[in-house]
Amino acid sequence: MPQQSRYSDSDFEALMNKVILTLEENQANRDLQLMVLGNVITHILNTQVSPASRKAMAEQFASVLVKSVKE
Repeated sequence: MPQQSRYSDSDFEALMNKVILTLEENQANRDLQLMVLGNVITHILNTQVSPASRKAMAEQFASVLVKSVKE
């Protein structure tokens, strides 16, 4: 999901590659990968975002995700 970020490209790429490598090492299929990543996102929202902001942030995340996969 390309977007201006306060994080360096190298930091982002390194962490993303570690996540992908972990999923691949565990031979997780597409459905399991999506379930795990979805639960990670839910965990982040529930533990790091105030209850009053969670729904809006989840909707914003979902909107950006949809835009990033359109052809």
